[in-house]
Amino acid sequence: MQAGGIGASAASRSRFRSFLKPLSSKKGSKDKKTLYDVRMEATTIAGMKVSRIGLGTWAIGGLDWGAVPDDVALSTCLGALARGINLIDTAPIYGHGRAEEIVGRAIRAHGRREDFFIATKTGLEWNERGVFSNSTAARLRQELEDSLRRLGTDFIDLYQVHWPDPLVPINETAALLDGFRREGKVRALGVSNFSVAQMEEFSAAAPLASNQPPYNLFERQIECGACGENLLFWCAAHEVAVLTWSTLCRSLLGGRVTRETKFDAGDIRSADPKFQPPRFSQYLAALERLTAFARERYGKTLPQLAVRWVLDRIGVSVALWGARRPDQLDAVAGAVGWELDTAAMAEINRIVNEAIPDPIGPEYLAPKVREG
Repeated sequence: MQAGGIGASAASRSRFRSFLKPLSSKKGSKDKKTLYDVRMEATTIAGMKVSRIGLGTWAIGGLDWGAVPDDVALSTCLGALARGINLIDTAPIYGHGRAEEIVGRAIRAHGRREDFFIATKTGLEWNERGVFSNSTAARLRQELEDSLRRLGTDFIDLYQVHWPDPLVPINETAALLDGFRREGKVRALGVSNFSVAQMEEFSAAAPLASNQPPYNLFERQIECGACGENLLFWCAAHEVAVLTWSTLCRSLLGGRVTRETKFDAGDIRSADPKFQPPRFSQYLAALERLTAFARERYGKTLPQLAVRWVLDRIGVSVALWGARRPDQLDAVAGAVGWELDTAAMAEINRIVNEAIPDPIGPEYLAPKVREG
């Protein structure tokens, strides 16, 4: 699919004009934290104020992206908070519970649960045969209790169905999660990787606050769905927040990938077609041109340009920024407080279209369908 579409107009972005200040550590805490001068953009999800950049914790789970020491993972979560990021996105599948445990430790170390907006997920199971979608009632109830325990909290701010389960009617899943909401165990309901038709079915049975699709400069499938619909436009029209995962395209847009970059066999990126010939050369050519464009036009780095591009798209509420170490969040400050104009959007589209004639999405990451 060729890159195209338009960015958000100034009027449509006006709801993102509010800002969050970096949050201080708990008063009297022995663990002093550096505070960063980041005037973070903010929006609202189900009436709750959240940062427009969220921390993605897939990598700190430690299984799919290489090992991450506990102290480094913890410092990454606290470092995000110090940079004005209050939305932390996690899931049971990330490290098979470890990422949620690290986030729970960060909440306790900081000392103020109200300073965090915790988004986690449900509906996946794993075993020696792989990862499978599973939205059966028993699975969702067990996952909710397990997540609350690992996070060390009695409620979850945003509870998302990680992937649709073709073996369970969506309206049944929505009704069950709405029961969790009415019990006070979750504050708002979301989905992830759902199509427009699937969101319509979910929202007919329960209030839908958000969807979390993959979206970045190189992966734009949500702009034109199977029936030609634009998921971003639908979400904007129905006031459903959009949180984008893989905003930096699994580090491809992180500014560190070169022709010599190699991944261990257990790294999720080792199976990504983008990092394999012949496509890898195409993406590298795009990276080189986008890096030069970001530096020459705006004095920015590649990841700052990539995240800003996502934030300036119609319908996008939050861009998730994955990190394994605190220093990988240093560029966050340069991604907020400015905008891409129409000419810049057009030039970025031209670069991507010229450099990548054969783009591919993240389909290889979809879970398997379990036996019924």
